[in-house]
Amino acid sequence: MGINQRVSLRKFIDDIQRWVEEGRSDEWIASALGTSSSSVQSFRSRNGIYRRSLGSPLQDPTDYSSFEGVVEPEGPGVWFDPEIGEDDHWKSQWRATDKVELHVTQNKIYILRCDA
Repeated sequence: MGINQRVSLRKFIDDIQRWVEEGRSDEWIASALGTSSSSVQSFRSRNGIYRRSLGSPLQDPTDYSSFEGVVEPEGPGVWFDPEIGEDDHWKSQWRATDKVELHVTQNKIYILRCDA
């Protein structure tokens, strides 16, 4: 199949998820699958496959191993232990955050800062 032709990406979902987690670009993935980068981006969006930016404080989850939280089943919300407010890393990265974006995938929940 030629480059930039429409191909079904559904059968490649596991590969695409792995490549995104490895930091591969949409252009790289498209080249590997023989399709366009816009098709890859649309597919990722429709299937909740999100790329973590290099500047994201969630890049190294070990930094957040003590940040235990609870997702409230009765209504929207995530609750963190109030002691989190005393953590220096939390203060520097999250204290001034007013809005967040929540991305839920099959096996992970990402909480991303919405910078003004």
